[in-house]
Amino acid sequence: MGSVADTCKQDRVLVVTFFFASYASPDRRRKTAFIPTLAYQIAQQLPVLKDPVSQAIQDDPLLFKKNLHVQMKALILMPLRQVAVESKVSGIVLVDGVDECEAEQFFDSHVSPVSPRAGESIERTKDQDQLEILEVLLEAALDPAFPFRIVIASRPEHEKYNPNADIILFLQAKFSIIRRRYNLSPSWPSQEILDILLDQASGQFIYPATVIRYITTSRHGSPQTLLDQVLKVKPSSGTNPFSHLDAFYTHILQSAPNPILAVKWLWIIKGDIHGWYSIFPDEHSTPAALLVNLFLQTDDGDADY
Repeated sequence: MGSVADTCKQDRVLVVTFFFASYASPDRRRKTAFIPTLAYQIAQQLPVLKDPVSQAIQDDPLLFKKNLHVQMKALILMPLRQVAVESKVSGIVLVDGVDECEAEQFFDSHVSPVSPRAGESIERTKDQDQLEILEVLLEAALDPAFPFRIVIASRPEHEKYNPNADIILFLQAKFSIIRRRYNLSPSWPSQEILDILLDQASGQFIYPATVIRYITTSRHGSPQTLLDQVLKVKPSSGTNPFSHLDAFYTHILQSAPNPILAVKWLWIIKGDIHGWYSIFPDEHSTPAALLVNLFLQTDDGDADY
């Protein structure tokens, strides 16, 4: 779904997204921020909606505590009706990981006809909140004022997928190729090191894939030396499943001959350097390496960055 969103942006299709994730912050694990996030993104894409959305929040400061149907009507549907967005405005709403949405526990009089005793909350289930998300999206899709297509992705996991077995196979296969290429010992790397890499991957294939690319493509040491450098990289925090990957990326950038120049290359390739569009005439394609070299005032050959 992230790739779909990127493609839409490249094709200049108006796209708003919300990706639920059970491993992420509470705002992405629950429905609380769902409608406000969509409303914010839509208003960013269609600035004419900013005033009506702001007015809706001013009129009802408790709006964010209410159920999704009330929020959808106040923050999205009513503002769209007020400004009468032209039907030619095409766009798409991408919602991913609905099955990963956890239950939000709070009293909501619009959900249950049974009022709890003072100080008590209504016990919700994740199925109820997931159903509410689907219902409110259906409500929007059926509203003539809502000009967007909606794509919903969800994957019930009847069998728990364990990526560790596949990651170990991947590492064993890749290290076997490296051993043959450099005539290394059949016992390299040790099972202990493989276990460390597996643990640091946190179930994410991108980490071992990046480690292997670093060892096989870096020009700054032998495979053994490079693997030692990987193992020495420690994240500042272990709460994020990508903390080891983040620390490793930082190490890669800092180990470049000119880290600041390396970061500038990343910026310019992504189009994030201020003044990009005023310098290169064709803003829809990546400029030639020669032009980028001139812009960054680098020597011939620095395109390796």
